[in-house]
Amino acid sequence: MKAQTNQEKQIIFYNVRIFDGKSSQLSKPLNVYIKSNKIEKIDAQPIDIKGDVVKINGKGKTLMPGLIDVHVHLTFGALTMEEMMSKDFNFNNAMAKVGKSAEETLLRGFTSIRDAGGPIFPIKSAIDKKQIKGPRVWPSGAVISQTSGHGDFRTPDEKSRRFFGKPSRAEEFGATFIADGRDEVLTATRENLRFGASQIKLMAGGGTSSAYDPIDVTQYTLEEMKAAVDAAEDWGTYVMVHAYTPRAIKRAMEAGVKCIEHGQLLDEETLKLMAANGTWLSTQNLLESSPEMTELRKEKRKDVIEGQKKLWPLAKKLGVKLAWGTDFLFEPNTNKEQNSYILKLQDWFTNAEILKMVTHDNAQLLKLSGLRSPYTGNIGVIEEGALADILLVDGNPLENLSLVANPAQNFLVIVKDGEIYKNITK
Repeated sequence: MKAQTNQEKQIIFYNVRIFDGKSSQLSKPLNVYIKSNKIEKIDAQPIDIKGDVVKINGKGKTLMPGLIDVHVHLTFGALTMEEMMSKDFNFNNAMAKVGKSAEETLLRGFTSIRDAGGPIFPIKSAIDKKQIKGPRVWPSGAVISQTSGHGDFRTPDEKSRRFFGKPSRAEEFGATFIADGRDEVLTATRENLRFGASQIKLMAGGGTSSAYDPIDVTQYTLEEMKAAVDAAEDWGTYVMVHAYTPRAIKRAMEAGVKCIEHGQLLDEETLKLMAANGTWLSTQNLLESSPEMTELRKEKRKDVIEGQKKLWPLAKKLGVKLAWGTDFLFEPNTNKEQNSYILKLQDWFTNAEILKMVTHDNAQLLKLSGLRSPYTGNIGVIEEGALADILLVDGNPLENLSLVANPAQNFLVIVKDGEIYKNITK
């Protein structure tokens, strides 16, 4: 369905029950008036607005905030590793695939995402200019990695830029900065900020999708990591780090990092430090294996998969600030499972806790970007004055969370920034 034009940006939802992003119960039947890109009024009484207004009868169905995924790689998730490593790789063709994936993400009900690293700025710009459809994007830009780190994507025949003077193809593509020493980390951080990064993504430990770094290694010295934090804080924003182990995460916290990505190998002591420090844990339910996954990657993630079963309940018990994301990489066929991954949280959380996490709580994490946030206004909630990122759900997801796993059928209306991108109520 074609998005509304600017002249049509008035919407009234009649007779809806609201999940506001925080409550454990739906509201009584209410009416919601959207003007421009904001929720103007919520009232039990009829709302009568003159002019060109789209009127939607909710018939007692659920109105809720748009979903938020805070660990997405729009580019790396839309392309396979084989495609990116191919000698015939074409940037424009790749961006066309990423653009299609962005639209599919929005139509799954994800009205906002935080891109956790990669070449994102052209796609974000196209979305914001309404040249293509997609969610709001909080971009990190190129990941920042030490030589031999999780973001060192060089092929075996690519030599070090430091010694041989030529950037790797991944660096030229905008996927990564290989930066060693305080000065290079400062430059890489500032380059991303210059292009519009809303937060900085640093690699602080080993990873499963990279060939050269074991999971257990700690990456970046305290001085290097603090350089990124200092540069980000000078711009009013923050650093998020990829890390699994207590050693890497303790160093990151000492450097002033505000958000840990993953953390599946964390111990109780470090989680208690995170809770006391107010450090966010943005974590996932990673897939053990898939047909597209290499044997090396399957082997490297075994301990991580085992660890995540312990991490979620322990972090919840200890009061760590929790956020949720998917982190799909190099397996485009997995993207269609984005919604169903929300259901994996049911082992440890109530439906209300889960819906709060993937709306209100994830939105609170996005607020750490401060003045570097690309969008002004509150998201993740249904309340007067909030931005109009809204889903109309056919049923009550507080009672039946599986509704969110079938967005094509159950998300009757999708609104982002006050514009209707889907409406199958008629």
